[in-house]
Amino acid sequence: QVQLVESGGGLVQAGGSLRLSCAASGSSFRYSTRGWFRQAPGKEREFVAIINWSGGSTSYADSVKGRFTISRDNAKNTVYLQMNSLKSADTAVYYCAADPKTRGWSTRPNEYDYWGQGTQVTVSS
Repeated sequence: QVQLVESGGGLVQAGGSLRLSCAASGSSFRYSTRGWFRQAPGKEREFVAIINWSGGSTSYADSVKGRFTISRDNAKNTVYLQMNSLKSADTAVYYCAADPKTRGWSTRPNEYDYWGQGTQVTVSS
């Protein structure tokens, strides 16, 4: 069974940092595009960051650009999201996703079939 498992969420004060991890089971998605998305209460799931198979290409939502960094370690089959200068607006459940259907690169949640269970990030002001 293919699994994506997120970890690293928690409660942090505004201005603080967290690092999220997303580990894939076995060799699944080792060389697939991976993305991070988030969903706040009452809002739709939104794109946060995306990274290609090698880590050589990344893209970010404007709201997190300059504060968040996505990276990956293919030997560990894990993708990371380093989040700095956190704001209360970053409070959400964060999900990782893998292997988008559209040309292997998409910022649209509905292009992904494989998701983790989510990890809560709460930023207190």
